Amino acid sequence: MSELDIEDLPGVGPTTADKLRESGYSTIEGIATASYADLAEAAEIGESTAKKLIKEARKMADIGGFKTGTIVLEERKKVRKLSTLVPEFDDLLAGGFETMSISECYGEFGSGKSQISHQLAVNSQLPLEVGGLDGSVIYIDTENTFRPERIRQMVEGLELDIEVPPVEDFLEHIHVAEAFTSDHQMLLAESVRELGNELKDTDKPVRLIVVDSLMAHFRAEYAGRGTLSVRQQKLNKHMYDLAKLAKEFNAVVLVTNQVQSNPAVFFGDPTKPTGGNIVGHASKYRIYLRKSKGGKRVAKLVDSPDLPDGEAAFSVEMAGLKSA
Repeated sequence: MSELDIEDLPGVGPTTADKLRESGYSTIEGIATASYADLAEAAEIGESTAKKLIKEARKMADIGGFKTGTIVLEERKKVRKLSTLVPEFDDLLAGGFETMSISECYGEFGSGKSQISHQLAVNSQLPLEVGGLDGSVIYIDTENTFRPERIRQMVEGLELDIEVPPVEDFLEHIHVAEAFTSDHQMLLAESVRELGNELKDTDKPVRLIVVDSLMAHFRAEYAGRGTLSVRQQKLNKHMYDLAKLAKEFNAVVLVTNQVQSNPAVFFGDPTKPTGGNIVGHASKYRIYLRKSKGGKRVAKLVDSPDLPDGEAAFSVEMAGLKSA
């Protein structure tokens, strides 16, 4: 990432820079990947001026051009894996949840979505050598499911050969915001960049962004086919913003999702995630969670750019996620 400030862009003075930062455009890279219309509105400038600004930002950030596969492979070495501390689950994901990507966990109520969110909020703060990311967590809670008491149980249930920090330290590095509407949810996602930049140079930069759950407000507020187009447009922007955050902060973005039943399916499992193709294309790793016998849960990897489909069983205990 560039070390330049947005004031280094030609034509950007203090006033314009302040407007850009207030709108969430605090880096050269953020401006370089913005749309002309959004940037023009944010900085209160003409669209032609916004185009020039974006063009200059792309030159300075050195993005937007073609790269060889060798260069992409070298850049992929920055990607890290966040362990679930359940060997079978980690094997399914070739080591854990990947940074710089959106991972989606969907399933019925009680299938373990929020449990995974809480567990990763703990694990992401652990050192790299035990599968953590040694970072902070931003948790957007749309269904009032975040429980600090659950974090305590999971921290106390860690079985590691290292000295585990006090529970208070874990809670101190989880930044929680409750979203009350879909617009509020999108606004919070846009605010992540500001908080992320504040924590960037600390010993706990942002390494995990959780949205639990993604579709709750969108489903409640946009009912019926007549509102579907508007809902999907907003949802597309929301997913786009989350994808940019994942790359900008080298963070895992985990979204949990609700399901619906497909009445056209007469044989097999009729369950499918909500959000349609917008969510499906934006999520690089899709994991279907379901209940199994004996209180076990099954995680099924149904989509990935580089991993085969597969399943892994795990259990949800008082001490957190464990092998089944």
